[in-house]
This record gives sequence, structure tokens and C-alpha cells, in this order.
Amino acid sequence: MHKVFISYHHDNDQWAKDHLLVLNALYDIFIDKSVDTGDIDDSLLSETIRTKIRDEYLRDSTVTILLVGKETMFRKHVDWELYSSMRDSAINKKSGILVVMLPDIALDYYTVGHGDIEKRVVYPDTTSWTRISTRSEYEKRYPYMPDRIIDSLLKGASISVVKWDKIATSPETLKLLIEWTHKDRAECDYDLSRPMRRHNG
Repeated sequence: MHKVFISYHHDNDQWAKDHLLVLNALYDIFIDKSVDTGDIDDSLLSETIRTKIRDEYLRDSTVTILLVGKETMFRKHVDWELYSSMRDSAINKKSGILVVMLPDIALDYYTVGHGDIEKRVVYPDTTSWTRISTRSEYEKRYPYMPDRIIDSLLKGASISVVKWDKIATSPETLKLLIEWTHKDRAECDYDLSRPMRRHNG
């Protein structure tokens, strides 16, 4: 099992993390290394919170699952977690990132980050694929996606974007996506040029 950090909007989407933890308890899919509500004092300075997330939680994980709801893209802590997951240093190696679009978004799109094996196993009924190459196309398909993820998709990083219903009742699919994300993490060429978000939107 791989060590997984779950990044999400705590106020809106705790239910989704809880669901993943129930699946995990039943099927032993991953080792949870994410921050729970109340783990970090919100009154701490922003830099202190960033350091604690990076050094006490993300440092020990190799895969970050990003749960995307309607307000996720505006959350500064989510942006810090993504940046720290993408950053490769001597102390904190970069993680692979798996994006899960939650049901309140109701999108029909998904992105394969791990090649033909993912197409065959996760989407066996899909016979036609479209390559996306512009920011406007990504923003049209994923209007609630954090900019930092779109930046890296445009750079060619191996990031899968999957709809919630593909994994919510399929622990085997979730386990495979985590495995592929872990395997391809070292080759991920993330875009870190965007400054970290300083405030919630």
C-alpha cells in the first residue's frame, strides 16, 4: 500500500474524504497520511501552517488525491498542499497527483494520465479520445479545477482526472489509479511557476 495525502475543502467536502476512509478501512487500499480537521491550529501563522503540512504530513506520502468540489479551487491550503506535492527537494520528494471530481460539479469529462492501460481498464467503453492542448479547452471542460493543476496538465504531467462515481463504489479502480499515480510520480514534470495563493477566494 502507498502513503496517500488527501487534499480537499474541509468545510464542504469532508463527506468525500470520510467515504474514501470507509472504503480504505474495508479494502486496505492505502495508508492515510492526510490532515484531519483540528490537527493544525488555524491561528498559527500561514508560513507555520505551510511548513507543518509539508514537513509533518506530505513529507511521508507519495500520492496526493485532490478532491475537487465547487469551491476547492479558491482554498489557499489546497493550493499549498498541491505546491508542496509537486515540489521536489532533498527532504520532500514530489508526489503523484490523482484528481477526483466530486458529484456537485456534474461533469462529463475525464483525463487519462497513465496511458493505454488506464484507458483499457478504467474506460473500456470509450472508443474515441480527444487530446487537449490549450488552457481555454481545459477551463471549459473543468471550470472548477485549480489553476495549478491545469498549469501542469498543459505541461504534460501524468495527472489523471476521474469522476467520483468511477471510484466511489470501486475500491479496485481506486487502488489501480493510486498505483499508477505512484509509479509515474518521478517522471511528472509539474509547473511550479504560479505563486502560492495567499488568501481564500
